[in-house]
Amino acid sequence: MLATTVKGMGILAGKNIVVTGVLTEASLAFGVAQLAQREGATVLLTGAGRGLSITERTARKLDTPAQVVEFDVTVADHVVAAREAARTHLGRVDGVLHSIGFAPAACLGDDFMAPQWSDVSVAMEISAYSLKTLAESFVPLMTNGGAFVGLDFDNSVAWPAYNWMGVAKAALEATNRYLAKELGPKQIRCNLIAAGPVKTMAAKSIPGFSTFEDVWGDRAPLGWNVTDSTAVAKSVVAMLSDWFPATTGEIVHVDGGFHAMGV
Repeated sequence: MLATTVKGMGILAGKNIVVTGVLTEASLAFGVAQLAQREGATVLLTGAGRGLSITERTARKLDTPAQVVEFDVTVADHVVAAREAARTHLGRVDGVLHSIGFAPAACLGDDFMAPQWSDVSVAMEISAYSLKTLAESFVPLMTNGGAFVGLDFDNSVAWPAYNWMGVAKAALEATNRYLAKELGPKQIRCNLIAAGPVKTMAAKSIPGFSTFEDVWGDRAPLGWNVTDSTAVAKSVVAMLSDWFPATTGEIVHVDGGFHAMGV
């Protein structure tokens, strides 16, 4: 259970935060949106396609029901439309959570050689290039500086079944570094949270996800609970706050320490 903070007293007090990627209450992004509100932020959610109506229903389950705007990162017109909607609802934007990822089924599983560029390009655009797309949309509203935080999965190694989504995540990590370089002069920070595996709708689409579940808790020195997204939400909210003013281009591992362990 996420702790409740007295409104106006939290580390995001007075900030306006855009949260992408909320579908159900199990979404990592939902936990972030909920904690951000409890830490004093005004939150705006984005949704896309067939999932938009689901996002709208889930938005009503937050402590304070949030506005939802349509933003499909593959639709050029949505870049300006989402910005203007955010301008209407928030005025200024102080932080953005990137929680967007998708790969066609061919990109996941046992056969790395199976997908064609037509499949891989979809994964790359939605899962990596979209961080730049969000920046294109919301940076003009970040007049006081701010922060982009993206949800990542460590890609210093190859994982079973993750395949081209792993390649896309590696591209996300590179995109984050270059955005940090580009946006630093505007006092906008860009960081990623490399989270351990959590049972979400996205995780269920990964063949062999149970393999991660089976070993993570045993290997992580701090332990790991695949049903609890609290640690991830707290880390994202901290990165969206003013408490990391000189940190950018970083990948912060929130995985119980799994990434640092050998066999």
